[in-house]
Amino acid sequence: MKTVERWLEGILWGSRYIVLLPVIFSMLIALALFLMATIDTIILMRNLLQYPTLEESARYTLQIDTISGVVGALDVYLIAALMLLVSLGLYELFVARIDQAENSIFAERLLLFKSFDDFKDRLASVVLIVLVVKFFQQALHLKYEAVTDLLMLAVGIALVGVALFLTKKQKGGDKGEAAKP
Repeated sequence: MKTVERWLEGILWGSRYIVLLPVIFSMLIALALFLMATIDTIILMRNLLQYPTLEESARYTLQIDTISGVVGALDVYLIAALMLLVSLGLYELFVARIDQAENSIFAERLLLFKSFDDFKDRLASVVLIVLVVKFFQQALHLKYEAVTDLLMLAVGIALVGVALFLTKKQKGGDKGEAAKP
């Protein structure tokens, strides 16, 4: 019976390596998104070359489109960073510590997850930032035709501010310390 138990435990413990699939594919998605956002940024920069030759109304349209494009590229970069963080976090939690990360001064800010909750909290922070960026991008394209449109925008901004405040308060304020129970 002890042999069967050891064999089963070995299979169960070894099954954690199945997480290598999402690690690899998350990393590939991150690389693809970084490339996509970089191409979008290059196209955006190319479009800006025509800015001085445009009439005033066309310049205004290009300004709004450029700001939206920059925010969109930022959004894709953040999602790419999120996918990279997922890849690194899953690897550290399920497979092994990353030796190079343990000797890096940047690892404390990015990696070295001590628990699944720690991993989840970092992901939630990045997701919140992505949502804030997406909200800003959408707000740029809204047509404010009535007072209620502006009121809804103000409510949205207030809710974003509350979400950011609560996130910061949960983390322990400016010191970056964990909140005490």
